[in-house]
Amino acid sequence: MTFSKGFLRAALTSVALTLTATAVLAEGTTIAVIGGKADDPFFAKVKKGIDDGTLVVQAHGGSVNYLMLQNYDNIGGDAGNLIRTAISQGASVIAAPNWVPDAEDEAYKAAIAAGIPVMLYNAGGGDKSVELGAINYIGNEEYPAGLAGGEYFSAHGQKNVICVNTVPGAQNLESRCKGVADGIAKAGGVSMQLPLPASSFGDPTAVAEAIKATLLKDATIDGVVTVSAGDANSAATGIDQAGATGKVALASFDMDEAGLIRIKDGTQLYAIDQQPWLQGFLAVTMADAYVNYGLDLATTPVLTGPGIVDIGNIDATMAGAKAGYR
Repeated sequence: MTFSKGFLRAALTSVALTLTATAVLAEGTTIAVIGGKADDPFFAKVKKGIDDGTLVVQAHGGSVNYLMLQNYDNIGGDAGNLIRTAISQGASVIAAPNWVPDAEDEAYKAAIAAGIPVMLYNAGGGDKSVELGAINYIGNEEYPAGLAGGEYFSAHGQKNVICVNTVPGAQNLESRCKGVADGIAKAGGVSMQLPLPASSFGDPTAVAEAIKATLLKDATIDGVVTVSAGDANSAATGIDQAGATGKVALASFDMDEAGLIRIKDGTQLYAIDQQPWLQGFLAVTMADAYVNYGLDLATTPVLTGPGIVDIGNIDATMAGAKAGYR
């Protein structure tokens, strides 16, 4: 019987990882998780999932180390540096988003070369996890999410939508806006991206002013979608200041309490949910299960979205949000 080189390589890798997992279990697992800013409403939910997952890790005698970005000005480079920090600290396994592959892939490859398994979550996708040799990818597939959003706009009469991107260059956010454009184009509509400096992220005045100015310049714009829940709050202000409330439909990727209230009140059309709590929880618990016990899922990727939240399911979603899970 003969085996291909690829089969033998995969078999040897499996044996090596099993031996590594056995050694890790004896010493106590350290899971390094790279994530966003503490004051980012989206990553606050991810962090809650991470914290809840940490209880499982601790029950197995391990620990979780959260390595946080300080800002989003150089998101890819900074994330890559945090991955390298996790390597130098001797992490047993690393869970991280792949926001900017060109800036992060070498760090991921360095981790895997050092014998440290990697779990992608939140950004990257299933194809990238296979390419890098990661355990899996947990999260949203960004382009299909955008596509669903664009199609939803079309179904509700919008024909000219701007996609507000406050972290231009981040691959997952670029894919969101491209999906919106392609989705609305199916019905003859158009969507252009409004890229703002990364320093605008978290600056509600800057975002609101940019949206207001864009709407005043082009009265044919009838929809605005933002790449984050916080930016949607700023967009609501900008739309109001432009005198376009009721004329321009608002939507967002991700959601917070203010956005859910707007959907309930009819002043926001929808939000695209990717269940951030679940991303954080699964990233930690699946990494723990893999490195300690060799447990893995046959499904790649593990999708937590997209899901459309609108007036039809807002009550159930608000109940989950009140409990801290949506």
